[in-house]
Amino acid sequence: MSNPYAYLAEPLDPEDPENKFFNLHKLNDHRYDSLPFSIRVLLESAIRNCDEFLVKKKDVENILNWTVTQYQNVEVPFKPARVILQDFTGVPAVVDFAAMRDAVKNLGGDPEKINPICPADLVIDHSIQVDFNKRCVKEQNLVSSLLSRTNESLKQLQTDSDSLQKNQDLEFERNKERFQFLKWGSQAFKNMRIIPPGSGIIHQVNLEHLARVVFKHNAFYYPDSLVGTDSHTTMIDGLGVLGWGVGGIEAEAVMLGQPISMVLPEVIGYKVYGVPNPLVTSTDIVLTVTKHLRQVGVVGKFVEFFGPGVAELSIADRATIANMCPEYGATAAFFPVDDISVQYLRQTGRGEEKCLYIAKYLKAAGMFRNYSDASQDPGFTQVVELDLGTVVSCCSGPKRPQDKVAVSDMKKDFEACLGAKQGFKGFQIASENHNATVDFAYNDQEFKLAHGSVVIAAITSCTNTSNPSVMLGAGLLAQKAVAAGLSVKPYVKTSLSPGSGVVSYYLKESGVMPYLSQLGFEIVGYGCMTCIGNSGPLPEQVVEAIIKGDLVAVGVLSGNRNFEGRVHPNTRANYLASPLLVIAYAVAGTIRIDFENDPLGVNSDGKEIFLRDIWPTRQEIQEIERKFVIPAMFKEVYEKIEKGNECWNYLKAPTDRLYTWDPKSTYIKAPPFFDNITLDLQPPKSIIDAYVLLNFGDSVTTDHISPAGNIARNSPAARYLTSRGLTPREFNSYGSRRGNDAVMVRGTFANIRLFNKFLNKQSPQTIHLPSGETLDVFDAAKRYQKAGSPLIILAGKEYGSGSSRDWAAKGPYLLGIKAVLAESYERIHRSNLVGMGVIPLEYLPGETAESLGLTGRERYTVVIPEDLTPRTIVDIKLDTGKTFQARMRFDTDVELTYFRHGGILNYMIRKMIKN
Repeated sequence: MSNPYAYLAEPLDPEDPENKFFNLHKLNDHRYDSLPFSIRVLLESAIRNCDEFLVKKKDVENILNWTVTQYQNVEVPFKPARVILQDFTGVPAVVDFAAMRDAVKNLGGDPEKINPICPADLVIDHSIQVDFNKRCVKEQNLVSSLLSRTNESLKQLQTDSDSLQKNQDLEFERNKERFQFLKWGSQAFKNMRIIPPGSGIIHQVNLEHLARVVFKHNAFYYPDSLVGTDSHTTMIDGLGVLGWGVGGIEAEAVMLGQPISMVLPEVIGYKVYGVPNPLVTSTDIVLTVTKHLRQVGVVGKFVEFFGPGVAELSIADRATIANMCPEYGATAAFFPVDDISVQYLRQTGRGEEKCLYIAKYLKAAGMFRNYSDASQDPGFTQVVELDLGTVVSCCSGPKRPQDKVAVSDMKKDFEACLGAKQGFKGFQIASENHNATVDFAYNDQEFKLAHGSVVIAAITSCTNTSNPSVMLGAGLLAQKAVAAGLSVKPYVKTSLSPGSGVVSYYLKESGVMPYLSQLGFEIVGYGCMTCIGNSGPLPEQVVEAIIKGDLVAVGVLSGNRNFEGRVHPNTRANYLASPLLVIAYAVAGTIRIDFENDPLGVNSDGKEIFLRDIWPTRQEIQEIERKFVIPAMFKEVYEKIEKGNECWNYLKAPTDRLYTWDPKSTYIKAPPFFDNITLDLQPPKSIIDAYVLLNFGDSVTTDHISPAGNIARNSPAARYLTSRGLTPREFNSYGSRRGNDAVMVRGTFANIRLFNKFLNKQSPQTIHLPSGETLDVFDAAKRYQKAGSPLIILAGKEYGSGSSRDWAAKGPYLLGIKAVLAESYERIHRSNLVGMGVIPLEYLPGETAESLGLTGRERYTVVIPEDLTPRTIVDIKLDTGKTFQARMRFDTDVELTYFRHGGILNYMIRKMIKN
């Protein structure tokens, strides 16, 4: 059907009549000018894609009428311009695509129809680990045994850092199967581009290189927009590109041409004004914003920034704030494009012609901002404000990114956490043990560890390594620290994993890299590394001391996530901090320091050196940034990315359109999701007499559900890999094995910090209720499945918060979990549960497991009516005779459609065959 809004299309430039845009001003509708800029992007997409089938005129009207419909749970479709994936979430997506081709063929359809329709970029950035750094190198025999099996081209790879080369070589050796599979996918599927390993972190590569800001495609200009399979996709919102994280399952549907079905969001206007203190960093600002917006309550909403203070923020600053969007719970954190955005595009080598048409189009479409012009301010659901002048230096922790702590309060806050009850701000250490120490020897020297000792200090992740001001600030701090005679204790595991090659380029050119390296912060790889749990091993002597003293050891990282068990199993306290503070705490060696009154250290002359003595000024940082962060760097680095690298180019991959599954592979395996699929639909059935597999409290994260880090030697996944002939050194991480369902289902709920009310302690185990035995979660679930018993999970608030992991939904589905009953859900995880056909149930307002007297030892029957509607209230009957009600969190008709099909992928297979 033709587009009913075709009349809005007109040339952007009269001298170029072939290239048009949809001029929304020609609607002659006063409502458009009052819409938030983020909602205007949704409107433009709806108008451009309106076909009266997937997108209807009614949808356009609902978006135009946002001031009313935002409160009415109105569902609208959104077709993003592109999709972005990282390799941990991208591999299972490509595995699913390959399996879908097999399923379509088996059902008599054309497998070639399974192909990305929407452009997709996949950046390989999550595989590399900090196995080697300047201070902590594994045994040489391990290096020899692994690298001797590596092909000759790997050995020829030239890098500036020995640790970097070893980590990259080991990454290729460990992940060769995965990389070959991804390379097959890039050749087998149309419209899919793979950015090879060693290129940088997905969000920084997106910001610096992949972002179009405005598309010029098929003779039309339109806004760049995207969804991504990483929750921090929102980082791109800092450049004025509307994007957010979705589950890998939902992203696959978008790649296949389906719109995102979303409830039209409220938009919180975040007004920024004032000027930040010269000693404050962008990290301090973002941690302040994170805590503030958590208090405001923005889950499921858009946040849009405005006000004159936005002009005080660089694109890197804005991107840092937008990156942390999942930590304050919003769907998106949008900074509309302004002159500073266009200047950034020029700085990153986007080209003058492109910059000119980007600005011209956005101005013509009413999507270009002047933050100093209050007359452009749109209407918002609610307005909150921040005076940048009130921001102070801060960190966040020890277990959650929203728990901001002023640096001046860090010492007393940590000491209060030591004795506090076990929880987000407590470790429950007996008061008589607060000052306990353990002596140990390392490198022929004697040291002491205590509660609060820093054992990991990592400048890592896209949150801060996208920002030249804090990276160069860290370099200047290192330079001053070395000049003052300070050093870092040799057992502290220090690392620097930049977001892209551009960072290392300007660190070297500015002359600060040698000082970072001297303190141990040498470049160990380009990837997320420590922030996602790829921190590698600590020295054995350190681990033994921590265990011996039951010490609360500390990791300090410039990342965006510090949930329990994520960074490293032996760092119970983890703090997010700016790169400058990461170095400061590494030098101090402890979190129990008052920087104002306690010296960082004493130099060889006996002089006490304080943090204020070496902290660089904003003027120093800005001067070096202007001089050394130049367009030529970006152009040179990203030209190399397009050509690949020796390792990637040398890699051989199959060329068949259907993937030939290797039964011997422990990385890539055909998933069982489509084993029993039929063309005919089966009506949804009630859940009868389900057992509770796990009984949780609040804030169970996707790290708890599906950890990404190392595979413990005593876990079900380890037993499986051992049975396949692997040694512990070859286990790799859960994240790297997401293409193998046999590993991932065994890794579901395998986090050692999992707190299950049945056991009343942290453990990756549960009670098998019929027998009363304590078992690993996988083993208990398998016993239930063998008996034909369905399973559910009980949980509190914010179930599934954290990273957008599709295996956090796929794993429970394969364990036999039919439903989750929680007080509230993180947005992406709820969507993933829906995508797998697992029912997200929510207690009615004011009710909880406690208020209903639920112990979890009951058996649950969930009565599912035939005529389902969005957010239906259903009856739940217990074997005790008690009955209560809960809401099914299928929020839209489309989500109900997916549920009836047994999940979104089953729906897409049936649709592809019928079409």
